[in-house]
Amino acid sequence: MMAHYLPVMLDVSGQKIVVIGGGAVAERKVQSLLEAEAMVTVISPAVSAALASLAEAGKLVWVGREYAPGDVPGAFLVYAASSDPAVNEAVAEECRALGLPVNVASHAGAGNFITPGVLRRGRLTVAVSTSGAGPSAAAAITAQLAELLGEEYEPYLDFLHLMRTEIKRQEASAEIRGRLLRRLGQLDVLNELRQGTFKEWTPEAVSSWIAANRAEQLE
Repeated sequence: MMAHYLPVMLDVSGQKIVVIGGGAVAERKVQSLLEAEAMVTVISPAVSAALASLAEAGKLVWVGREYAPGDVPGAFLVYAASSDPAVNEAVAEECRALGLPVNVASHAGAGNFITPGVLRRGRLTVAVSTSGAGPSAAAAITAQLAELLGEEYEPYLDFLHLMRTEIKRQEASAEIRGRLLRRLGQLDVLNELRQGTFKEWTPEAVSSWIAANRAEQLE
């Protein structure tokens, strides 16, 4: 039976994440975790050159031995990414007993969360999961989405964030704020960015737009 996963976005900044294993799979997990500013501990008798360099630079903690029961308590998340399926199963069993979220690289069904393919465009994060059908399929779909969601989405969402922040700061009325935000969505900024005609708004231009559209709403 297919598992039904709940999509979530987790803030792991400053959280302890334990990764069991030191090969290519573990390396990919660790890179994503470090980008999310997690505090990573890798437990493995040997690690890839990249992981060794990160440990030497103080980016992660490397415990140079085999996994042992008692290694995972206190972790926010656990990744069982060893090349030995038996080790991964043992990690998953301990995590289940402790109620810890665990991702199992060798057998997704043994864990209780999976890591999707990810496309990032600044503030935009798109996650693609095939619910275990295969990482290559997720990667291919993510690549297709990358063609649809171009680099212009990063400045576009930065613009929307700036405008939303200023609208909330400058307008006290919740009703008028809502109308201004709806009007904001009608601006053709995304196409301007695609065509290279967008000019960055100054603080004065932002305030002028808010004032002009506020006046229209009040008429």
